Amino acid sequence: MPTYQAPLPDMRYLLNDVLEIGRYDNLPGFAEASGDIVDAILEEGARLTQEVLHPLNQSADEEGCHWSEDGVTTPRGFKDAYKTFVEGGWPALTCEPEHGGQGLPNVLGVAFSEMIISANMSFGTYPGLARGAYQAIKKTGSEDQKALYLPKLASGEWGGTMNLTEPHCGTDLGLLRTKAEPQNDGSYKITGTKIFISAGEHDLTENIIHLVLARLPDAPAGIRGISLFIVPKVMVNDDGTLGARNGVTCGSIEHKMGLKGSATCVMNYDDATGYLIGEANKGMRAMFVMMNEARLGVGVQGLGLSEVAYQNAAIYAKERIQGRALSGVAHPDKAADPIIVHPDVRRMLLNTRAFNEGARALAMWTALHIDLSERHPDEAVRKDADDLVGLVMPVVKAFLTDTGFETVNLALQCFGGHGYIREHGMEQFVRDARITQLYEGTSGIQALDLVGRKLPQGTGRLLRQFFHPVDQFIRENADDKEIGNLVMNLAKSFARLQQATAWIAEKGLKDPTQAGAASSDYLEMFGLVALGFMWARMAKVSAAKIAAGEGDKAFHENKLRLGHYYMTKVLPDTSSLLSKIMAGADPVMSFAEEDF
Repeated sequence: MPTYQAPLPDMRYLLNDVLEIGRYDNLPGFAEASGDIVDAILEEGARLTQEVLHPLNQSADEEGCHWSEDGVTTPRGFKDAYKTFVEGGWPALTCEPEHGGQGLPNVLGVAFSEMIISANMSFGTYPGLARGAYQAIKKTGSEDQKALYLPKLASGEWGGTMNLTEPHCGTDLGLLRTKAEPQNDGSYKITGTKIFISAGEHDLTENIIHLVLARLPDAPAGIRGISLFIVPKVMVNDDGTLGARNGVTCGSIEHKMGLKGSATCVMNYDDATGYLIGEANKGMRAMFVMMNEARLGVGVQGLGLSEVAYQNAAIYAKERIQGRALSGVAHPDKAADPIIVHPDVRRMLLNTRAFNEGARALAMWTALHIDLSERHPDEAVRKDADDLVGLVMPVVKAFLTDTGFETVNLALQCFGGHGYIREHGMEQFVRDARITQLYEGTSGIQALDLVGRKLPQGTGRLLRQFFHPVDQFIRENADDKEIGNLVMNLAKSFARLQQATAWIAEKGLKDPTQAGAASSDYLEMFGLVALGFMWARMAKVSAAKIAAGEGDKAFHENKLRLGHYYMTKVLPDTSSLLSKIMAGADPVMSFAEEDF
């Protein structure tokens, strides 16, 4: 059975030393996030995830969810675990105080979310979807809707979902057919079928608040004619009490490759009562609030699974004896040396660990900017932070899940044939990780969003929010005697990213196919440079700590070694990616359809 230990030292290091969240104690929520409070939340979060959620992970995968006409039953232990989760106030961690939440920063919520994913990703989908519904209603709902639904979502008493996909349309939501017929009382009757709805039906909460995309009778064609509706599983009376069952049912659940403890549902809406949220025909604008929340969460899923996979692979590599070190006998007291002595095993482990620690920094940095975009009193600061989040969100979602899947596979590879056996739990991590590249917009869609929407937006306005800080950091630290060599490696790859950006801007304006053919390679390059920037920042912090004699010297020396590994063994991949980008679209598009 696999084990899990929350990486609290690294989380504290990022929160306190790298991101320095104490500098923002003048902002709402940050004032309450004192050092003692943050430590207590991290410690209790680790206890919950390690002792309550993680022991259920393998059994939930083996048992799965069960569907009947009466509803969906989650795996054994989930109901008790969810009760413990709610009683601990965890759903309310980053919700607003006026809704009964604790109002703490999103950056702290991301740290806790990673723990949940590493411990039990299937369990995490249920409160994760409710959190997304909370955010969408908070930002686009009416005051009455907020008062009626948000306190119950914040407390965890009610669940939530997002309903986009239909049997005939996934990414192309302009083809959506679900209907919304207006009623005399201001409500709507919702009719249609949605598929792939995570947490669409379950037995953890007494109600589920579905957010459903549907089309009004007089709506314009395409994506501009989509509206968003609140459709409760159980009707809610004006005083907040529950009434009759609504006309929404789960027709079946999917039998999946992984994530088996999470119910993925076919949802049937048969004249279900719904309520418009936001403006008519502006549903995608409202839904994108929820999708952005979900995309950061999915990126963290790639990280969380990679972290738990790494931990188990590292333990195995130090215990498994097989062969001898290439330089001679390393452990003469043993019949063979542990496989950790072999360079290729170390390569796999270090690729995984370097990704994990860099990705954690990037996810928290992104979450911090979400906090700034929502809480900072200066409108200009809020705008700049929102621009940065908009730019890096497709990178966070796609790069962290694509690379996370690769590193989970590397961790399994360390086990050899034993990794393929269920007993060790590694094959489950691989199966669970695969979905992260697909839902909330596939990696290819994220790449198209990056090059097609984010790069040209505002004539490159969004791009400046990333390029300028990286350029400034390089100029300020290139001659630093401690980290100058790392910074120069970052500078070389950053120059390649700038060159690729200019190439896409020039070629893509003339022919969008050029930008499309380059998009996935460009996103990967962007992700590598973003993690390089994170590693350079961490190296600067750790070098300063060592020079000042502060903190755990071994911890900071390890950071510098791992940063050097990333900069010299991983980041140079930007060179080959630049070559592939500049090869253009012809190698891809020169084939006729019948050639396939």
